[in-house]
Amino acid sequence: MEIAAIRNPVADDMSAVDGIIQDRLQSEVALINQLGQYIIGGGGKRLRPMVALLMARAAGHPADDHRHALLGATLELIHTATLLHDDVVDESAVRRGRDTANQIWGNEASVLVGDFLYTRAFEMMVELDDMAVMSLFSRTTNRIAEGEVMQLMHVHDPDVTEARYQQVIDRKTAVLFEAGCQLAVEINHPADTARLQAAAAYGHHLGIAFQLADDALDYDGDAATIGKNIGDDLAEGKPTLPLIHCMANAGADDRGIVRDAIENGGREDIDAVVAAIARTGSITYTRRLAEQEADQAIEALDALEQSPFRTALGRLAAFAVGRDY
Repeated sequence: MEIAAIRNPVADDMSAVDGIIQDRLQSEVALINQLGQYIIGGGGKRLRPMVALLMARAAGHPADDHRHALLGATLELIHTATLLHDDVVDESAVRRGRDTANQIWGNEASVLVGDFLYTRAFEMMVELDDMAVMSLFSRTTNRIAEGEVMQLMHVHDPDVTEARYQQVIDRKTAVLFEAGCQLAVEINHPADTARLQAAAAYGHHLGIAFQLADDALDYDGDAATIGKNIGDDLAEGKPTLPLIHCMANAGADDRGIVRDAIENGGREDIDAVVAAIARTGSITYTRRLAEQEADQAIEALDALEQSPFRTALGRLAAFAVGRDY
């Protein structure tokens, strides 16, 4: 199923989110408007607000609730800020098939506009007027920052373990999905412990599933379809799960090839690395773990009543691991 069909039950809510984003991107500083519009309009799937809105409706919250649209827009601005900062740290030139903002406007502008998006998101959190929401958002952004630093520490390190890598993706990816789903329920039903726990579990497992699927696509996808070059993670010296599993299971020759590639970065040995990954079944292993995470996300939905919104959440988990982009 395509993402547009999954989004359809909350299409009107998503339009409200887009309207808020466009409004809150406005600034008296022209460069902020220009760069912000470029990155927000870059063809992203708006996954985080979509998941939060589906979860809110699956939990029985009414349509056209401005607070949920505001929550969705806040999630998207936080995510976009992390992308701007990521591309600078990674020295990325392409994202979603387009030049990155730092490639066009430079690192300084990208970092500072990322800061603007973060601070604007926190202004929007205050409007929700809920201390529990602000507390969870604050902890979440802090953990995202921890994940970014942890990932930086892993760059060019071929001895990163699967457990250490799991800590990174928990913080970098899963935590924002988890917070969005939990807050989608908490805004209207803060005392509904069962649904809050189920929502958080769904978001956590969904985020991990998406990240692991991305890890596999980085070595087994089509560059034109995924919007970036195959082996981008390797070029940046990032040991993601296919490389980590390969290092743990390869013979001495293949292990040496992968070790050198991680330590040196670049794509010079990409063909040899992809061959080593294939010989160790590391893509299959990564996809299997992604599917297990998606299954756990779907199981968490048992705490919610049957509805088109719950069905869409289940389909989204399947999409996360079955997509080719």
